[in-house]
Amino acid sequence: MAITNFNNLTEVVSEFRKYLTGENRSLKDVILFYAYNGTGKTRLSMEFKELGKTNNPPRDTLYFNAFTEDLFYWDNDLDGDEHRVLLLNKHSQFFGGIENLDIDNKIRPLLHNYSDFNFIIDFNYVKPTDAGQENPVTYWAIRFIREEVVDGVARNIENIKISRGEENLFIWCFFLAIYQLVIDGAEDYDWVRYIYIDDPISSLDENNAIALACGLATIIESGLYKEIEEAGEKKKVERERKIKVVLSTHHSLFFNVMYNEIKMKRKTFFLHSNDPLAYKLQDTADTPFFHHIALLGELKRVADSDVIHTYHFNGLRTVMEKAVSFFGYNKIDEVIHGLEDEVLFHRAVQLLSHGKYSIFAPSPMTPDTKDLFKKILYGFTDKYKFRLPEIFNEVIPPEEV
Repeated sequence: MAITNFNNLTEVVSEFRKYLTGENRSLKDVILFYAYNGTGKTRLSMEFKELGKTNNPPRDTLYFNAFTEDLFYWDNDLDGDEHRVLLLNKHSQFFGGIENLDIDNKIRPLLHNYSDFNFIIDFNYVKPTDAGQENPVTYWAIRFIREEVVDGVARNIENIKISRGEENLFIWCFFLAIYQLVIDGAEDYDWVRYIYIDDPISSLDENNAIALACGLATIIESGLYKEIEEAGEKKKVERERKIKVVLSTHHSLFFNVMYNEIKMKRKTFFLHSNDPLAYKLQDTADTPFFHHIALLGELKRVADSDVIHTYHFNGLRTVMEKAVSFFGYNKIDEVIHGLEDEVLFHRAVQLLSHGKYSIFAPSPMTPDTKDLFKKILYGFTDKYKFRLPEIFNEVIPPEEV
């Protein structure tokens, strides 16, 4: 699997755009890549957007990332404690001219795939504190509603404050509705050539993660192909104006579902970085490796370099739990059965992976614990012969300790 080195995120963005435009690359419609949190996925999405400003039209990317969520903010009516609404930054180009595009009826069926609350969009909302004033400032606001049963009678409870997870889900569905407007050729979004989606997964269980991935794959495909009827038969043909996509994630299940669902012209990568000025892009080819394989490669790399911290035992336990599920076992000790000192190894994994070890304030392992960690890790990898990603072969320099 080919590995390409880059000095900064701008170079990575240029590589992506070359694939999407066919400039000295095999032309692709979708780029899907996996990267750990902290690698720079959000910064990469903004670099992609900024580079698009040099084109004609002077912008070409509609994005979903952490900044998208900032376009929605709560007014909790702290004085009256009654009118809780989610306000929109109506001046952002993200929202275009949605007040005339029946956006709520595009959001609602998407939202109800995942949740049961409802909403109303008010494009002329006046804050309670401004009511009665002459020419008050108006806002775009969303009121949320939930049906509850009180004394055996169902009724709508309005102006509710939804949970953080529900809010994230609503914003995601809002984005998908705008994405559909782009595909449908809405005039306010005729500047969009690329959709950049950074980490759409947030606080979803595995079933919803799979459902979200399948639904997104359908929308992506509809932006690239349309269905026509010819000689009494329906078939898909490429759209004259394709809406191409870059999609990044740190969620291993979501990555693999998207890989299997996206059948169009695609390119898939693993993005890795140990340094803000050093990035590696590994082509996954036709067999993208799973998250636990990448994690195992990282653990072997730190073990070989002797730069090992206490939280690495948590990663080792995670990999072993994946192996337990894969082989249909019940306990971790079953995947290390037969190794020398297997009883000691099992106790060490159980004990040292439950400490209060923070990745944000790491502490180095003691020499004895390092030796124990290495024996468990090497024994595990020797037993199962994993094919580890080449991207982790380099040794961490001592100054990173």
